[in-house]
Amino acid sequence: MKNILIVDDDPAIGNLLEETLHRAGYYTMRAYSGTEALLSIANTRPDLILLDLMLPGLSGEELLPKLKGIPAIVLSAKVDVENKVDLLLGGAADYVTKPFNTKELLARIAVQLRNATAYEKASVLTFEDIAMCTDTHSVTVLEDEVKLTRTEFAILKLFLQNPSQVLPKSLLLERISEDTPDCTESSLKIHISNLRKKLRDASGKDYIEAVWGIGFKLRST
Repeated sequence: MKNILIVDDDPAIGNLLEETLHRAGYYTMRAYSGTEALLSIANTRPDLILLDLMLPGLSGEELLPKLKGIPAIVLSAKVDVENKVDLLLGGAADYVTKPFNTKELLARIAVQLRNATAYEKASVLTFEDIAMCTDTHSVTVLEDEVKLTRTEFAILKLFLQNPSQVLPKSLLLERISEDTPDCTESSLKIHISNLRKKLRDASGKDYIEAVWGIGFKLRST
């Protein structure tokens, strides 16, 4: 079941969205500020975000660039066309004006989740000099093949599917278990260290970095 994060400081609107989404069969999370949303994402990565703009502290506009890799539908009372264009160019997947029709919103959510699923299932994933073909289970760096274990492949696949995201250890273990059963919490660091070394040996670059207290992420070089 898909998980949707509602980021809105208005309890009435948040409650309406939560009820609508639950009826449609979605899990939901709530955040009432931009800062709270970032903390929530660091712990559990949602499949989609419904984002208000007028938030205390970190605004919706400021939050958007930090959500790369997660589709975000902006919900706002602002109707200015230029504002919509700027937000869509700035990373928003869609823009819905308040007050909104719940049936239309659910349709837009379904479209974005379908698009995200299609992306996740893409047969070729890339990041800078790294290319992975999920059909043939092959990885190349600077066009030279790099031999990875099953677990290393599963970890790299998840990183490539979420190139801008910090992935908590718990999420890594949960997601890669679909592709490999032999990774445990105690062995995860070893697998990542081995993967990092293989990528570094092939490219001379360190593509994976640890984010203290949270997890790991891909690093642009």
